[in-house]
Amino acid sequence: MMQFISRVSRVTPWTRLALTRCPLTTARFKRYQAFDAQLDQEALTEARSWYRKFDASHLPRGSTTYARSSGPGGQHVNKTETKAITAFPVKDLVSMLPQSLHSGIRASKYYTASNDSLTFHAQTRRSRTANTDENRRKLMEEVSRVYREQVPSETSGDKKQKHGEMWVSPS
Repeated sequence: MMQFISRVSRVTPWTRLALTRCPLTTARFKRYQAFDAQLDQEALTEARSWYRKFDASHLPRGSTTYARSSGPGGQHVNKTETKAITAFPVKDLVSMLPQSLHSGIRASKYYTASNDSLTFHAQTRRSRTANTDENRRKLMEEVSRVYREQVPSETSGDKKQKHGEMWVSPS
């Protein structure tokens, strides 16, 4: 990082701010603190119990449109509309997710602000239904990813005891 600063002819306050907010540095400091200590324990418990009972069949259906696929495939690709574009409205998703996951849904790379939905594209298969099923699988993976990102795993009793003993002040 210091080599980068020395190569910059003039370090402005904005450059310094960008360099100090490096994601690697933030991740490094997060590792050494009890992450869930500062979070709402009730919300974490609710999210964990929701995830244990999570069933992909309860996710909303979404609205699917079809278009012509691109890439190799010859005349079949040119004549059939097998590319599936599925939009899942965020309001429908948020109604079935715990409160702690709501911010992660709108921060997803699949979020489309113009229609407030998560939009998935699939064109790898030759059939419409297979591509539509692929979009549902992508939605399920995205919800699972948001859960893993937003909700830390539960600390084991052994670790709580170990770190509790470390911070006990000597008498």
